[in-house]
Amino acid sequence: MNDVAYPLLFQQKEGVRHMLQYHNLTVFKTFRKELRNTATDTERELWEAIKGNKLGYKFRRQHSYEKYVFDFYCPAVRLAIEIDGSIHDERSSQVWDQDRTAFLNAHSIDVLRFSNEEVFSQLSAVIQKILKSIKEKKNQNTPSCG
Repeated sequence: MNDVAYPLLFQQKEGVRHMLQYHNLTVFKTFRKELRNTATDTERELWEAIKGNKLGYKFRRQHSYEKYVFDFYCPAVRLAIEIDGSIHDERSSQVWDQDRTAFLNAHSIDVLRFSNEEVFSQLSAVIQKILKSIKEKKNQNTPSCG
């Protein structure tokens, strides 16, 4: 990785080039651990379905990027997955979610959102949507042969 291709990932300090960290910032480590230890039933349900490369891709729980913590994250395709409870029905949460998604999209991270009800009642459909999104992301990152 070089600073020409990725100028925002590096900073110069005292004549030495340092890579900036955006993923899993240390300041959020305790918070992320607490979130993993207090996962909702819905988060545990989906985690059981996707952990351990069950979908052919590695996922992380409670992964952060800058100030945002995702329920799940697939680093291979830069895909965040959020499970939304009823709090996300409130207008203030919707605005936060929209701003967050726009920020993440601007940093090439796609966000899939599912409701608690979707995960509990339609888990196989949720998994299929995740797999479809992964396939689409992989196809976007594959250079064309033209």
